[in-house]
Amino acid sequence: MSQQTYQPPVPPHNAVQQQPRNGLGITGFVLGLTGLVFSPIPFVGMIAWPLVVLGLIFSIVGVVRVKKGKATNKWLSIIGIITSVVGLVVCVVWVAVIGSAVNEVNEEVNKVAKVKYEVTGDAKNVDVTYGETLNPKEETAATLPWSKETENKGLVKGGMLTVTAGEDGGTVTCKITVDGQVVSTKTDKGPFASVVCTGV
Repeated sequence: MSQQTYQPPVPPHNAVQQQPRNGLGITGFVLGLTGLVFSPIPFVGMIAWPLVVLGLIFSIVGVVRVKKGKATNKWLSIIGIITSVVGLVVCVVWVAVIGSAVNEVNEEVNKVAKVKYEVTGDAKNVDVTYGETLNPKEETAATLPWSKETENKGLVKGGMLTVTAGEDGGTVTCKITVDGQVVSTKTDKGPFASVVCTGV
């Protein structure tokens, strides 16, 4: 009686299962994850926009290929969709925040403020420079008190007030009031007394 060894049956050639791949899903996952990492970083996050959009597209295509049986890695594609959507939301939030900040700055720059410049004291022949920082005006006040009212706009609404007494000296005090609120006041005395008020 001869001994026979067991040999497993060889499956037909077309029955050998090949592991389907999901390159698009993997690509979508990598792009979505990279976009999510960059999206919260100010200014650098601008490069996240194309990454998360492409990541979302590739990940969705990856899921569709899995449903058609042409690929595997379904969960990697789903995670790619999630990271891409989260990254996209962060990008949209950043655009909204930056847009709101820009609007606030524009409103503040264009807002007109009522500004009052005042100089008091007992000095004579006082040189006064006042107004917006980039467009100052100059006057000489023979006696004090001295005052001017203007309307300014810009980030530094109150502008600047510089006061210098003559050689006879005396006391000088500058004061800037913006929309009824005193924002700066300074005092000096003596020959060539000088004060600078900045209406920030």
